[in-house]
Amino acid sequence: MNEIIQSMEQRLFGQKLNIRLLVTALLAGGHVLLEGVPGLGKTKMARTLAELSGSEYRRIQFTPDLMPGDITGSVIYHMQDQSFTTIQGPIFTNILLADEINRSGPKTQAALLEAMEEHQVTIQGNTYKLPNPFFVIATQNPVEYEGTYALPEAQLDRFLFKLVLDYPGEEAETEILRRHVPFHQQREEALPAILTPERITDLQSKLTDVIVEDSLLAYMTTIIRKTRESKRVQLGASPRAGIALLMASKAWALLEGRTYVTPDDIKLIARPVLRHRLLLTPQAELEGGTSDQIIQETLGSIPVPR
Repeated sequence: MNEIIQSMEQRLFGQKLNIRLLVTALLAGGHVLLEGVPGLGKTKMARTLAELSGSEYRRIQFTPDLMPGDITGSVIYHMQDQSFTTIQGPIFTNILLADEINRSGPKTQAALLEAMEEHQVTIQGNTYKLPNPFFVIATQNPVEYEGTYALPEAQLDRFLFKLVLDYPGEEAETEILRRHVPFHQQREEALPAILTPERITDLQSKLTDVIVEDSLLAYMTTIIRKTRESKRVQLGASPRAGIALLMASKAWALLEGRTYVTPDDIKLIARPVLRHRLLLTPQAELEGGTSDQIIQETLGSIPVPR
């Protein structure tokens, strides 16, 4: 996994933490929402991880006219022999890039709900299991952009992380220009696979070996419950958020070469796990408040276990 991180850092500059968190989500068996303005490398990040993981990869470009069947699949009737054939959609893959997911309406976005939570798809009443591993990387432009639809809370809650990509630093941006080759002269070569789907599944099973002390479980529970008590929060974190915090902390510890979770792991992971799960009150939004600020204040108000 660390070899994958190093290879990704050689192609994507100025996104070290987000790269590590993306690999953490793959290890934890969760899904990731990447948010950022166009041109920051969101699609490239997903494609690079897919190449290195040795997994099947498909991309769906979300547009206003995209239908749920274009994602999950459909049933075709053959008049000649009066039979039905099920055509599986692009969702039947290991790594799915849902590009610009908030360009489609809620009905199309909802086509991913069952797949992300239960790793299965229902087509015309028949249920089909998805490949293992199944990892969704969704990208979206900031909701203030024209032609976007805000993702519903039920959809957001199924993402393990929301990663916000910002502009790279000056040194990283200079390196991007230095390494750029005109597209018409030379295309970027595909990276050799480091893992296989079977190896990824095996590594995910290692999370059971990571120890979390009872005091840290209580610490996570307190963090989750405190988000519901804030007067600036209309909708706090759900129990699923607590499970996400636990699994992500285990995966982060494993990437760090440890078989135990520390309070620092939890504090670092809390922001990407919780930022998309908190619905602020209109008053808090008018005052310029953000989920990240509330998470930081919540962490500062809770004693850290020793």
